[in-house]
Amino acid sequence: MSHLGIDVIDYLLLTIYPVVGLFIIEIISRAFKITSWIKLVIQGVLCIGFTIAYVTLIVAHWLTAVVLLALAIALLYQARIAKIKPGQSIY
Repeated sequence: MSHLGIDVIDYLLLTIYPVVGLFIIEIISRAFKITSWIKLVIQGVLCIGFTIAYVTLIVAHWLTAVVLLALAIALLYQARIAKIKPGQSIY
């Protein structure tokens, strides 16, 4: 991947950053007892933010951006279910 100007370590770091963000939001939500639908919305917004950053700032990572967008859609859908039916959501 050196022909793109991005080393393998950089590629791995760019895939780890969203995971670290999701874990930090999870830790904060458990520490402050935040409801699950709010946590899921924040995580979805984080994924959308990384998607926008990876498409606009780093052109070579459009596939990672697509995966993050799919994850954001799933998180926002789960947030909707958690808001409407709190007992049914497992998150």
